[in-house]
Amino acid sequence: MKLKTNPFTHAIRNGEKQIGLWMTSASVSASEVIASAGYDWVVVDMEHAPNTMLSVRSHLQAFASSPTTALVRPDWNDSVEVKRLLDLGADGLVFPMVQTVEEAKKAVAATRYPPRGIRGVSGVTRANKYGRVTDYFDRIEDETTVIIQLETQAAIEIATEIAAVDGVSGIFFGPADISADMGMLGQTMAPEVWELIWSAAHKLIAIGVPVGTLVLDAQFAAKLLNEGFTFVACGVDTAILSRGADNLLAQVKEDT
Repeated sequence: MKLKTNPFTHAIRNGEKQIGLWMTSASVSASEVIASAGYDWVVVDMEHAPNTMLSVRSHLQAFASSPTTALVRPDWNDSVEVKRLLDLGADGLVFPMVQTVEEAKKAVAATRYPPRGIRGVSGVTRANKYGRVTDYFDRIEDETTVIIQLETQAAIEIATEIAAVDGVSGIFFGPADISADMGMLGQTMAPEVWELIWSAAHKLIAIGVPVGTLVLDAQFAAKLLNEGFTFVACGVDTAILSRGADNLLAQVKEDT
């Protein structure tokens, strides 16, 4: 048995636009609903969602038969947690709050087996179909997506240096934390926030580094993709549910 190709890794490497969604409800039912929608990628969140290793496994199972690539955001840049998520079969990882080149190197190292990294070796995991995938060790490094998330002004200042770390697949800008770091908490769509993001994004795009983000405005998401971003998440599962519920109730009230 051969290792499955990760379409998201190769798509962003080739500059192909990828539309995604953020999963925070920790509900496997939500993942089953989204798996049939046709998104290119999703992030199963552990940083700001009550997901555990067992629930992450269930989410990965829900997306396994779909064309959607399921990435996982661990709650921190922790090599032990990363090892366990990769053994579960996560197609890639989004590392939160990376501040330095050294932290980016640490993140990549956690996804690589020795001698290139520090990932512990297990021969029987969900990731290698319990020992059945014969080329797992040979190919997994090339297939695993490693996304580094920049969330402060200091990190943005060294974005090109972080992106240059060998093994980094792309750079993700977190506007919520960036706006907070700028003293503009909650103002994720403020022009000043996006001026700062674009100051780094333009440089990265110019040298061929895939850049991405998460926004909750569909038109703005499309605008970013049309202007050079490679991968953009355009919603969050819980936000879709809350907005849909609010809009439905408001509509019925208005008509009665």
